[in-house]
Amino acid sequence: MIMSKARLEAFSDGVFAILITILVLEFKVPSYRTGHLWQGIMHQWPEFLAYGVSYFYVGTLWLFHHDYFASLKVIDRNLNLLNLLSMFSVTLLDYPMILVATAIASGNSTDVRTGFMIYATVALFISAVYYWLYRYLHDHQELMSTTNLVIDHSVQLDPVRSMILYGLAIIGAIWSNWVGGLLLLAGIIFHFIAYLHLSKQHQSTKSTEA
Repeated sequence: MIMSKARLEAFSDGVFAILITILVLEFKVPSYRTGHLWQGIMHQWPEFLAYGVSYFYVGTLWLFHHDYFASLKVIDRNLNLLNLLSMFSVTLLDYPMILVATAIASGNSTDVRTGFMIYATVALFISAVYYWLYRYLHDHQELMSTTNLVIDHSVQLDPVRSMILYGLAIIGAIWSNWVGGLLLLAGIIFHFIAYLHLSKQHQSTKSTEA
């Protein structure tokens, strides 16, 4: 069943916009003694760090979503359902962001480990959904606006590579919070590199068409 691409994109853009708004709403005025507001703000550095990383991650996911659906001329019911699943996965990010910020602020290593592992689990789930989206488009090229491959084999494996990084982050956090945290950050950075990979492929296809 062919469905409206414009409505899907409008709905998805709305979800991303609301999610980013929710992320920034987590900022609260810190508790402080009169004349010591700056110290109170400085103690909120875990919240600023978690927000910055999460904003970068959500922004990258939105860029992915834009280029993915820009390569389509129509969508079907199954792709619409997959998009709903991807929106569900992305909206889960607010929770682990709060957990990580709160755990780092507390200074308890066990809580930090738990926060990293939950964040990495959500990120792994997001990558798994994107792999499913890639596979679906690869298998249903009649939905694409071009006869050229946009999701080639190397691009299709990018979500798998990020899943491996997030899986290693979960395992690494068991032994070291530093290892788990750095691998989690590496996975998010790789997500942006993977976006550049997809974007380059998309631009190459457009040039071929021209």
